Amino acid sequence: MPNTRSASKRLRQNAVRQERNKATKSAMKTQIKSVLSAVAAGDIEKAEKEYPDASRKLDRAGAKGIIHKNKAARGKSRLQAAIKKAKASA
Repeated sequence: MPNTRSASKRLRQNAVRQERNKATKSAMKTQIKSVLSAVAAGDIEKAEKEYPDASRKLDRAGAKGIIHKNKAARGKSRLQAAIKKAKASA
C-alpha cells in the first residue's frame, strides 16, 4: 500500500498505463498471428494485405516503449521473410 499521496497517484497511473500497454500488445500479437496464419494457409494475398497493419502496430508498440524498437524491426523483417518464402514456394 502506498504511504503518500504521490505514491497513491503513481499507483493509479501505473494501473491505467498497464491496461493501455496490454491492449496495444494484444492487438499487435493478434495482427501478427493473422499474417502468419494467412501465410500458413497459403493465402499470400491476405497476408500481404494484413502485413501493413501488423507493421504499423509493431512500429507503434516500439515507439511507445511497449516493446524494444529492435524487436519491432525484427518482427517486421520475419513477417516479410515468411511472406516472401511463401510466395517463392507457391
